[in-house]
Amino acid sequence: MKFRTIVSAATALTVVLPAMVGAAQAQTQIQFWHAMSGRLGELLDAQVAKFNESQNDYEVVATLKGNYSEALNAGIAAFRAGEQPHILQVFEVGTATMMAAEGAVKPVYEIMEEAAEPFDANAYLAAVAGYYTTADGQMLSLPYNSSTPVLYLNKNALEAAGLDPEARPATWPEVEEILVKLKESGSACPFTTAWQSWIHLENLGAYHNVPFATQANGFEGVDAELVFNGDLQVKHISKLGEWAEEGLFSYSGRRNEGGARFRSGECALFTESSAGYAGVKAEADFPFTVTNLPYWPDVEDAPLNTIIGGASLWVMSGHEAEEYTGVARFLTFLSSPEVQAQWHQDTGYLPITHAAYELTREQGFYEENPGTDVAIKQMTGKEPTDNSKGIRLGNFDQIRTVIDEELEAVWQGQKDAKAALDQAVSRGNELLRRFEQSVR
Repeated sequence: MKFRTIVSAATALTVVLPAMVGAAQAQTQIQFWHAMSGRLGELLDAQVAKFNESQNDYEVVATLKGNYSEALNAGIAAFRAGEQPHILQVFEVGTATMMAAEGAVKPVYEIMEEAAEPFDANAYLAAVAGYYTTADGQMLSLPYNSSTPVLYLNKNALEAAGLDPEARPATWPEVEEILVKLKESGSACPFTTAWQSWIHLENLGAYHNVPFATQANGFEGVDAELVFNGDLQVKHISKLGEWAEEGLFSYSGRRNEGGARFRSGECALFTESSAGYAGVKAEADFPFTVTNLPYWPDVEDAPLNTIIGGASLWVMSGHEAEEYTGVARFLTFLSSPEVQAQWHQDTGYLPITHAAYELTREQGFYEENPGTDVAIKQMTGKEPTDNSKGIRLGNFDQIRTVIDEELEAVWQGQKDAKAALDQAVSRGNELLRRFEQSVR
């Protein structure tokens, strides 16, 4: 990825765009590219409409650009063409890519300062904001939709297998006992998962205080190397491979394809983002439980904390000051306790501010919807370490593709866990070195 090219394009835009100011409309448009479809896209559109109705100076235009990978690629291509939006939603995997694009992005803290908008970085949850913040506390992109993995259980399926429908297995051995009984009862899919790399390697490491990569998982340098082929990871993937062979684990796909299988009742247990809550609540016609991600009890200090997924909002350079004022006002709107609390309650994403969390609690939402506070407690219950504050690696989207390919070989019985993880680390490190070269 040629960031120098991106930066050059961004610099050129600062010269070209002023000529276009004369054509400014009475209501300044703010282009917002995102990757949210379906119900989440509807909720995002509702937020935008509410902002637009709240004032007359700016109109935010939200445009779906495909999935996360497609939206990121669209943003990069737009820079090269000099047609970048004001705001680009980028999943957490693309954070290092965006940070390396100096000159192509405009940090959020600068936007808010220049527009004289009220902004306190300490108002945001540290476990979320830290992902998108420099070592000296400067917020680069605005946390928008952040989630963390949890375990969903179908109560009816548990009861049909003679199990306690209120069971909340805390460890993977406890999960295995449940899966065996579900299989014996005739379940064709005792367990499936979404986002296998994020949940079963990236969060596995964080939750057990084991590194995914050196250099504090990439936070401390682009010369980081992948190390997710250690004993814990080999043990966990080996166990999932055994479960796949025994019919206890059924692979559904690389993203959240398993969601439909869980919501339909086909699969009994499901590891998925906390943001899957909205879909499960809306579509499942059975009672369900949301509980913590299981852990391995023989690992010292486990469980620690899980890390986030989801996305943040990056502001792109090359636009006019008045347009950035509109961007800042929109970011203030999105961060307000009322908007964030509603977004959290509607979607299952984490509240990004302490105020939104407190407002949700005061409104009684957690009492009325048991399990909806599992994610935030799991994320914030313990002080993060270098292994559990997040992962910031270049070419991470491509690295995840490599991991997906190697894990699929395990599920298909073509490789053992050790060979697959060794190969994923080797191939992934080649991608890291290419990224390192590109940003020098």
